[in-house]
Amino acid sequence: MRGSGRERAVRDGAPMRAAPARALSAASAGFLAISGAHLGTQLLGLKGLADLTQVLLMPLLAAALVLATASPRPRLVRLMLLGLGFSWLGDSVPRLLAGEAGFLAMLGGFLIAQCLYAAAFWPFRDRSLLRRPGLALIYLAVAGVIVVLCAPAAGTLLPAVAVYAAVIALMAVLATGLGALAGIGAAVFVLSDALIALNSFGVLTLPGHGFWVMLTYLAAQTMLVLAVCRQVRARGEELPLRG
Repeated sequence: MRGSGRERAVRDGAPMRAAPARALSAASAGFLAISGAHLGTQLLGLKGLADLTQVLLMPLLAAALVLATASPRPRLVRLMLLGLGFSWLGDSVPRLLAGEAGFLAMLGGFLIAQCLYAAAFWPFRDRSLLRRPGLALIYLAVAGVIVVLCAPAAGTLLPAVAVYAAVIALMAVLATGLGALAGIGAAVFVLSDALIALNSFGVLTLPGHGFWVMLTYLAAQTMLVLAVCRQVRARGEELPLRG
């Protein structure tokens, strides 16, 4: 005789919930472990290991996002995943190129990623700082200052740098529509990219500069992903990982 509905749910349903939960835990733990290892290699100046660990980071974070959400995934999640994919290209492709070509490859990958993030956050614009132009202009002003500081050494790259600065400023403003976590994450993303630009054009190089770039980058991407997951849960579209 077959068990009751509750017994069947425990017997048949629990493994279906536990398997994604275990996979999500593994992906999250892997991301945290590789992030820690990568930051350590940055501090120790182990370039080969730093390169290896960096190309693993965004796939692990994307895997965690996939496992934390149910199919069919909402537009917000799909665009976030695409953005993580182009972030991975921005992390990886420049290693195959030298000089200005490598910088442009990085800029191009992340420009597309920022456009995708901005598109993902656009439906939430009515809750963002876009409705408060005075505050939104602060983001644009910060981006403008960074461009001005980099301009003397940017040369032919200046238009690309200016476009990127404008797009990431827009993304950061729109991210506030998802709440404080996304807003902080996007602002930290601006900081991370500002550190890259200021170093690339000889304006500012901090001690252990690569460490600070990657620490802020990883924090920013993680906060954006967590904010997206929070938004999905708020709409009741999450995968039920707990039984």
